[in-house]
Amino acid sequence: MKIGSLHLKNNVFMAPMAGITDLPFRTIVRSFGCGLAFTEMVSAIGLARENEKSLRYLSSSCEDRPLGIQLFGSDPEMLAAAAKVAAEREADLLDVNMGCPVKKVARTGSGASLMRDPERAAAVLRAVRKASTLPLTVKIRAGWNARLVNAVEIGQMAEECGVNAVILHPRTADQGFGGRSDWGLIAALKQRIRIPVIGSGDIRCPEDAVRMLDETGCDGIMVGRGALGNPWLIGNILSRLSGTESALPSIRQREEIIRRHLSLAVDFYGETIGTRDFRKHLLWYTKGLRDGAQFRRAAGCISDRNSALTAVRGFFRHLEESGVAFPDPDRCVSGPEAEEEKPPAAVGDI
Repeated sequence: MKIGSLHLKNNVFMAPMAGITDLPFRTIVRSFGCGLAFTEMVSAIGLARENEKSLRYLSSSCEDRPLGIQLFGSDPEMLAAAAKVAAEREADLLDVNMGCPVKKVARTGSGASLMRDPERAAAVLRAVRKASTLPLTVKIRAGWNARLVNAVEIGQMAEECGVNAVILHPRTADQGFGGRSDWGLIAALKQRIRIPVIGSGDIRCPEDAVRMLDETGCDGIMVGRGALGNPWLIGNILSRLSGTESALPSIRQREEIIRRHLSLAVDFYGETIGTRDFRKHLLWYTKGLRDGAQFRRAAGCISDRNSALTAVRGFFRHLEESGVAFPDPDRCVSGPEAEEEKPPAAVGDI
């Protein structure tokens, strides 16, 4: 797949998620073949002023390519300045966040609020386009609410402003992360613009990815919350699309993935912060596994690398001795279990 001048090895992407898609998480996802990943959303003001915390979000590695930098803000000049800083820091692609529904972002006129102000949205995109020649995408929602569903119009405007691809999560901002996403909007947008359209929303298993591509005609898909505790979903989607057999990791392979992710987090943040931050991933990695609830209750007390490794080792040895069997990786959960869950507070624009 191609976005602007950027050639990608496949069309399966990892969504930007605040508090989640840091360098350690992206490194794990990349190991399963992800074609493009994004940073957590970065404040344009903070980046333009080269704030240390904002610059930290841009941390990358040779394994972490190609990398999209997602910017949020509402001031065209600040976004243009931030785009220049991101380009200097060797970003491969820039993305403008017009989809985050979180109140503290939206009330500043940023994120999904820009969809209520098409003129400002256009000014933002034109400013970023003028500031950098890097491939440029925009991530949008269906609209602000059921009375203002304008994803197609915003997508058309983005194309006119020189954006190279549009990423659409077809829920309205006031839906947050609840209800169902309207894939029909992805199909409608694809019919109206010439640049690539990336579909996002409700991709929990390989079959969902296949259905989205078939039903909407979109050029690529973006996985969000479905990859939490399940980074191998990316690999299984790619296997399904290539016609090869999908497979879930064994108990020992799961343990090794967790151990590696923990090691990356500790190396990146330091032991205290890295371990504390990793506890949320332990909750996701063990969700749905036998006796996982008991493990998750104990995980809240984990405070250092050794205690985390000991707990993980003990839990997975218990699973191995219990002879746990994993479900078909292509099987999507149906019924009440498939309903959208309220995401943790850390998760932003997905």
